Amino acid sequence: MTPPFAAFEWMIAWRYLRARKAEGGVSVMTWISLVGITLAVFALIATLAVRSGFRAEFVDTILGANAHVTIYQTGVVAENGKLDRTIHDYEAMAERLRNVPGVTRAAPLVKGQVMANMRSRNAGVEVFGIRHENLLQLPRIADPETGEGDINRFNEGIAIGSGVARELGASVGDRIKIISPNGVRTAFGTSPRVNAYEVVYIFSAGRYDIDRTRVYLPFAEAQSFFNRDGVADEIEVMVDQAEQVNSMAVPLMQAGGDRVLVWTWEDASGGFLRALEVEDNVMFIILSILVLIAAMNIVSGLIMLVKNKGRDIGILRTMGLTEGSVLRIFFICGAFTGLIGTILGVTLGCLCAIYIDPVFGFVNMIMGGGTWDPAIRGIYHLPARLELMDVLSAVGLSLGLSFVVTIFPARRAARMNPVEALRYE
Repeated sequence: MTPPFAAFEWMIAWRYLRARKAEGGVSVMTWISLVGITLAVFALIATLAVRSGFRAEFVDTILGANAHVTIYQTGVVAENGKLDRTIHDYEAMAERLRNVPGVTRAAPLVKGQVMANMRSRNAGVEVFGIRHENLLQLPRIADPETGEGDINRFNEGIAIGSGVARELGASVGDRIKIISPNGVRTAFGTSPRVNAYEVVYIFSAGRYDIDRTRVYLPFAEAQSFFNRDGVADEIEVMVDQAEQVNSMAVPLMQAGGDRVLVWTWEDASGGFLRALEVEDNVMFIILSILVLIAAMNIVSGLIMLVKNKGRDIGILRTMGLTEGSVLRIFFICGAFTGLIGTILGVTLGCLCAIYIDPVFGFVNMIMGGGTWDPAIRGIYHLPARLELMDVLSAVGLSLGLSFVVTIFPARRAARMNPVEALRYE
């Protein structure tokens, strides 16, 4: 009894795959199956890589330019009858928050929305009042590779996003005006406050919405500008395990005090992240169907091959070849096509993910430019990130489907009656 997948079975399968001119249809179907599997696996891996890269880039820009947790306070009615949400003991609260295990920093902030002006150009911006040492701890903001100017001169001026600089036509060294409608309090009411600051630093956080709207002022200057003397609007907290931030909510609330409200980065971006997850699952299912359709071409090719090789099967069976050997021969034919297609698809998909920038640049050139709009996408380029599990899932899906669909025509060939196969020969 011969062992399974013996050398002669591989030899016969290889001869069948190399169809003669008279059996050109079989050869064409084999090539169609091979190309179909290759393109389907390539599309699956490229899509999974872009999906992983987009999520990683999105999360990285959030964590690199924003607080992991923002601490607010519930409002109380002040003596003038207005609701006061400011934090008066912000230094003591920040110190208590820093002592919570897992917290890497806690920084008081003053925030306000104003109008930025330079010559005849205006832009609505959001001002973050922050201390210099705390600004340096924001990796996406204090990045010397993407920033312009000298961040160490922050206390002498203002830091603005690259999108704000583009809207105003400003560069390092220029002076821009910040205009707030709630400014100087006089006996006749509140008049707008206008201050001019030198642009000492221009940052690029990698997110269009951040770069387009955000500017940073020194903390003390922001307190004076927004009439927040002696108070802060919120405290931003950074933790060492940002992905586990929800487990930090209770300890932070206990350290903050009775009126504390906690808002995590997952609360702020949870809807978008959940939408990404749903989109990921839907895209995987759709591309899996494409792989299945490509694998079904293997069935068509094998059915044609079995029909053309009926006489050969009959002769081999009369020579003593078992049903198992015939099944394995045709299984090798189909599985080999799926295997080669999968290898080629994985190679192309990985190359596309690795060289995504020149590939997308070529596509953008063909489309005439403007294919990627950061105002809509939020980030400036199409990211791609190869994950081992994504590649393995694509390989497993492709090979699994190729092997499964191959079994049915292979069993048909194995169960062919040799007498019927040779009757009309």
